[in-house]
Amino acid sequence: MTKTVLITGASRGIGRATARLAAARGWSIGINYASNETAARETAALVADAGGRAHLLHGNVADEAAVVAMFDEFMHTFGRLDGFVNNAGIVAPGMPLADMDAARLKRIFDINVYGAYLCAREAVRRMSTQRGGHGGAIVNVSSAAARLGSPNEYVDYAGSKAAIDTLTIGLSKEVGPHGVRANAVRPGLIDTEIHASGGRPDRAAVLGAQTPLGRAGSADEVAELIVWLLSDASSYVTGAVIDVTGGR
Repeated sequence: MTKTVLITGASRGIGRATARLAAARGWSIGINYASNETAARETAALVADAGGRAHLLHGNVADEAAVVAMFDEFMHTFGRLDGFVNNAGIVAPGMPLADMDAARLKRIFDINVYGAYLCAREAVRRMSTQRGGHGGAIVNVSSAAARLGSPNEYVDYAGSKAAIDTLTIGLSKEVGPHGVRANAVRPGLIDTEIHASGGRPDRAAVLGAQTPLGRAGSADEVAELIVWLLSDASSYVTGAVIDVTGGR
């Protein structure tokens, strides 16, 4: 039986790398994207090249109706949900908190926190053996910013990711008895497009050189951990928040 996974924010970066690797390991993939259909189709092509089946799922994770519709469409397409990667997230240009306006703060928390909680809720509703599901695994994508705080850059983003750590711990205890594992990965300086959206496209390379391993990480390296946490190889791991930071 082919296992299925829904990945939010799968049109680029860590989401795309996870989709491609999971496909190579035999998973069928639901590819969620918010606006860039071209990039999502590129991810789907990579999934197909890796031997997997892909289905595009458009939807803003901060919109409850869109989230419910996305999960319903996934179930209609694949028939069951075995894995969920809670990856969609945004960052804004670096600045001190005192300079951030309310619109920025609301957007960060709407997508990174409210959206992540909505998606986790819908995943549990379809996976939990208590609710008619077959069990499964949830992997939340946090950030090292959750423990570093990102002063003068992204304290809003850091706070949103700290919420993801807490979600992971609490949810794992709620749903463990119902056949669902919940874990988180906490990437550090990973070479993805998110740094450009924060105004510093070279941030990962510059700061990555200062880590104990002396370089930035790659999306593929994070994907390896995510796919392991989805798999039966990690069957006794839940409630874990694991750094992928090069020692930072």
